[in-house]
Amino acid sequence: MGSMHQVFALSALAIALMCSPAVQAADQAPASPLIKQINNGNWLDPKEAETLRDELYYQRAVFAYMTMLPALNTIGMKDGSEKAFGAGYNVLPIWKQRMDARTMVPTPNADVIYSMSYLDLKQTGPLVVKAPANVIGMFTDFFQRTLTDVGAVGPDRARGGLYLLLPPDYNGPVPSGYFAVKSRTYNVFLFFRTVMAKGVGKPDPAPAVKNAELTRVYPLFTVEKDVKPMEFPDASGKALNMMYPVDNTYWTKLKAFVDYEPVEAIDPELRGVLASIGIIKGEPFKPTAKQEELLKKAVETAPKMILANRQLGREDKRNLYYKDRQYENTWAGGTNDWMQASYLDVSQRANFFQFAYSSAPAMVMHTTGAGSKYPFTGRDKDGKFLEGGSTYKLRLPPNPPAALFWAVTAYNITDGTMPETKQLLPSTNGYYDIPKQQDGSIEVWFGPEKPADVADSAFIQTIPGRNFLVALRLYGSEDAFYDQTWKPDDVVKVK
Repeated sequence: MGSMHQVFALSALAIALMCSPAVQAADQAPASPLIKQINNGNWLDPKEAETLRDELYYQRAVFAYMTMLPALNTIGMKDGSEKAFGAGYNVLPIWKQRMDARTMVPTPNADVIYSMSYLDLKQTGPLVVKAPANVIGMFTDFFQRTLTDVGAVGPDRARGGLYLLLPPDYNGPVPSGYFAVKSRTYNVFLFFRTVMAKGVGKPDPAPAVKNAELTRVYPLFTVEKDVKPMEFPDASGKALNMMYPVDNTYWTKLKAFVDYEPVEAIDPELRGVLASIGIIKGEPFKPTAKQEELLKKAVETAPKMILANRQLGREDKRNLYYKDRQYENTWAGGTNDWMQASYLDVSQRANFFQFAYSSAPAMVMHTTGAGSKYPFTGRDKDGKFLEGGSTYKLRLPPNPPAALFWAVTAYNITDGTMPETKQLLPSTNGYYDIPKQQDGSIEVWFGPEKPADVADSAFIQTIPGRNFLVALRLYGSEDAFYDQTWKPDDVVKVK
């Protein structure tokens, strides 16, 4: 009996221990890490929840700004152009006396003749563009994704030819004899540059204008008698604002673009980002008063974030052209679509479209005597930012490797517009009779006032109190540039 009492006593003790708090705690499943991290598994305070939701909306808006900038960049140019010259497949504005500071557009080139127009394939259906010979150009969709180069690197190989632009939803016949490309957006950007001749001591734009005016654009299925005659308005000398918006118009223009273009023009994940801030194809865009404030904050802060990235540079230094120079490569060693070996370089792409537009394979490929290259710098030899109140000198060693021509231009750092000085053309190029040094090199000067002993053609005026960029263009870039046996000197501050 004694042993039986002992068994019952031990069993009772075991049951008691099992029911005790200490044993329960040892056997209980642990709380997950996220429960511990977030409010011990409880809902947030309502005010905190609203604050976090607003912060997410703002962050999504910043991301949307950066990823949609290529399209808004193009939309700004289209709006500015069509406000001044009208719309239509037959309207091709040409800067017949070169582009200068009166045209507000990112990094314009004063050293070729520009022809730019905006084609709407939704309105016209397939369009044929007869490109002249020796054009340096491209067609892009409105996200500035290249459809094709035109010219020496394009399929016409500088001989000119007929390009057929097809809408994204086109399923009809594609006749032979054309360089046919299909766009992902109904809107297509036509960007042609024609090369000036060397006049008496300076460039002569007339032959380049005459060549540009050989361009013809017409709908594929329209009979000849119904095709509108071409119009070539002169865009030179006019005050044109072709910049992207800097206020909440950014979002309303983006919404109109999303509504107009096919769903497939934007990847689903990016559409999801846009949807999270209320921009959905075919649905009303009605931000609340609070959301309007957050959209305004995003459109004002995102450009500063991009500028900060450009200012501070990359840790991997892929954006530097040379190991011993300050010059940058805006594609950072990637493709013209900002693809690196394993990723799309979204930060570098945003950097580009803040201060430039138009990116084509010919700008990145190593094409001897045919492509174009654009090393630029915002710093002097000592690594200090260029400032318009100081005087600087840039030496180009003899024989710049440019089969067509070279040019040097100054730009505002923020958006790539030209400094709005009385000079109007903040640029010089190899067409001018710039005095050469004894060794055959050329010196280009920058500053608020021209030094007394410097030729007019060797001087570019800057604005005191404002930073600026210096861009070197090499058209028809040659092997000496690629293998770096020829390198431009750094910009040097002169006391």
